Amino acid sequence: MGGFPILTVMTFLPLVGALLVMLVRSATTGGRQGNGAAESGKTVLLAGVIISAATFVASVAAFVSFDRGQAGYQLVEQYAWYGPISFKLGVDGLSLSLVLLTTFLTPICLLASWNSIEKRVTEYVIAFLVLETFMIGVFVSLDLVLFYIFFEAGLIPMFLIVGIWGGKDRVYAAFKFFLYTLIGSLLMLIAMVYMIIAAGSADFEVLEKFAFAPEVQTWLWLAFAASFAVKLPMWPVHTWLPDAHVQAPTAGSVILAGVLLKMGGYGFLRFSLPMFPDASHLFQPAMFALAVIAIVYTSLVAWRQTDMKKLIAYSSVAHMGFVTLGIFSFNETGVQGAVFQMLSHGIISGALFLIVGVVYDRMHTREIAAYGGLVNRMPIYASFFMLFTMANVGLPGTSGFVGEILTMVGGFAAASWAAAGAALGVIFSAVYMLTLYRRTVFGEITNPALQGIKDMNLIEWVCLAPLAVLTLLFGVAPNLIFNLTDSSSLRILSMMAGGQ
Repeated sequence: MGGFPILTVMTFLPLVGALLVMLVRSATTGGRQGNGAAESGKTVLLAGVIISAATFVASVAAFVSFDRGQAGYQLVEQYAWYGPISFKLGVDGLSLSLVLLTTFLTPICLLASWNSIEKRVTEYVIAFLVLETFMIGVFVSLDLVLFYIFFEAGLIPMFLIVGIWGGKDRVYAAFKFFLYTLIGSLLMLIAMVYMIIAAGSADFEVLEKFAFAPEVQTWLWLAFAASFAVKLPMWPVHTWLPDAHVQAPTAGSVILAGVLLKMGGYGFLRFSLPMFPDASHLFQPAMFALAVIAIVYTSLVAWRQTDMKKLIAYSSVAHMGFVTLGIFSFNETGVQGAVFQMLSHGIISGALFLIVGVVYDRMHTREIAAYGGLVNRMPIYASFFMLFTMANVGLPGTSGFVGEILTMVGGFAAASWAAAGAALGVIFSAVYMLTLYRRTVFGEITNPALQGIKDMNLIEWVCLAPLAVLTLLFGVAPNLIFNLTDSSSLRILSMMAGGQ
């Protein structure tokens, strides 16, 4: 297509940057050890931050070029590849919003690693930059095969991030994450092959208009759901997530919760609803039931955790249950709420994992019992922690409230019992998050090791402040997101209605 290929540049800029990082390392280390190697690691991290920040600027340029009043795909680039398969990129409001989330969080993740990653820094930065290319590729692909390549390729750098730079059980967690997501995706691959043969094309726009028989839709829907349910993750295929979060380095947890989980919700909205509308209606009650179980059950499990990171991990499963509820409400309020919840959760959960990382870097433990009285030594930290705790609970005025209330309103219109069950999750989230905050921040310092703990440094400020601003901004001005995602949400619902 004509025009500057902004999506290609944005997608592959981190990959090109990964190659440049290798050159930076070669030029600055020369086999040096000790302080020289440490200085080289900082140089490589700085290069990674700059490259990922440039990618964010490219995504903003794509946003500026995007017509928010148009419902279809824009900025389309297409090049012949092989037979029915083409290299086709494009965005609508849904995918562009997730691209912006991805490119916004990645430089924050690399900056947050400034003091915590000390070994194999070059490989770490390369893994993050390669992962960024694959994540962006998932959201901008308009070809089934291209989507699958990006979708599956993202497993590799994330596997390495958990398996190399994670905690003591990192290998177990990395393999569990890899196997869960890979096995589910194999069924999706089989379904994709059938769809390409049946429709004679791998183009999303062709497949959206192709009418699959209702009985075929059922099997295709189940095959895609096997992958998206693991990615989201939905109960009962969520058990890989707490292990991966606990073992991953802080930045790995941020990108896992902030972006990778959203691929499941994106998949349901991009494929299941518009391409398999009859099957989506058929499985609506089951999806509501699974969403309510995820919200209630994992909230109760979160309440009993003694590890801060594992608590927030189970909280993520519960909050993504609201996304499932909103998606399968099949109305504008619910779908818009689900998209908003995905973006809001990416910001809030990412911030909470950074919050845990701040004290872990100082104390090297995530056990809740090791803390208490942090407000006496870290008042600024306590303030940030309070904001993100309230946002995670869904306090009005924060972005967490908007997503949850809209998904429940949309869910109530479709099934009041599901919305009532989800409302219990709101209560439970207040219980476990406020309990966490009280036990770690309030009270007197009883652990002598906390007497000399320092408040947040400049890098931690720079990482958390933008997330705090967005949490409040989207809480009081949600139309900043709705104006971008409204047209695409209505288009998905209209395709679903037209396919019945």
